[in-house]
Amino acid sequence: MEPESTVTTCYRHPAVECHVRCIRCDRYICPDCMREASVGHQCVECVREGAKSVRQARTAFGGRISAVPLVTYALIALNVLVYLAELARPEIVGRFELVTARLVGPDGQYYVGDGVLLGDFDAEGVANGEWERLLTSGFLHLPPIENTFGILHIVMNMLVLWQLGRDVEPQLGRVRYLALYLLSVLGGSVLALLLADPGTASLGASGGIFGLGAASYVMARRLGGDLAEVNRFMGFLLLWLLISAGFTSWQGHLGGLLTGAAVTAAYAYAPRGPHRTLIQAGACAALLAVLLLLTEMRVTDLTGGLG
Repeated sequence: MEPESTVTTCYRHPAVECHVRCIRCDRYICPDCMREASVGHQCVECVREGAKSVRQARTAFGGRISAVPLVTYALIALNVLVYLAELARPEIVGRFELVTARLVGPDGQYYVGDGVLLGDFDAEGVANGEWERLLTSGFLHLPPIENTFGILHIVMNMLVLWQLGRDVEPQLGRVRYLALYLLSVLGGSVLALLLADPGTASLGASGGIFGLGAASYVMARRLGGDLAEVNRFMGFLLLWLLISAGFTSWQGHLGGLLTGAAVTAAYAYAPRGPHRTLIQAGACAALLAVLLLLTEMRVTDLTGGLG
């Protein structure tokens, strides 16, 4: 009698005959279950388990490496969508732009106020509890035919956001980058709240963009290398802040710049180690608390504690 032949089959597909073993678990695997390794082949389960133990690469600032600036694209898309909403419903601007305190009369016109209800006038603004304006104003832009810029306002801002975001986001990682941008918007709004006339309205993404500009400068200095280009860019940014002071919210620009520099410094100089992310998050939380405290102090000063 001839000896009975032994047929080996795939551990995942028992009906498929195969003769190749996984180099990690030694189980037989068919061509559909093979994953090429540096030497031999592995099964899908061993590849999956191996991937869990591989430490994902991080940037010098602790962020996860990503080639696509997804958050930057999302911010641009959000700004454009909000702008289209403004065109369809212009009253969105009046409701969500940054204003400290003003009164809306029966005629629908705006009047300077302290955020306290007066007769037939309706109070609105941050002093009236509309703190969301501190962030929402950073996603609004001038209508096409208004002011000096018109539609150039959003076009210029989105172009610079695209240019800066492609450099800053991959280095910081998506979460740190988003925190930086939002805190810069908030920082610009808070400084405008503190220093601008209460009845002055402002809007635009410039606070966040100036924050990204400061971030690129701080990161370049932290990483070293040729600083000539980044120094020229920072000089241009400061020059634009001065030139535009007469027709834009320089307070918002300066607030975004200072906030962006502070946040990025916390990212860049937090000590390496297992607690680096916690330290960076703590610094952002502390800065957020300071900005909210300053807002509360300003509102209390304007309303006498009634706002």
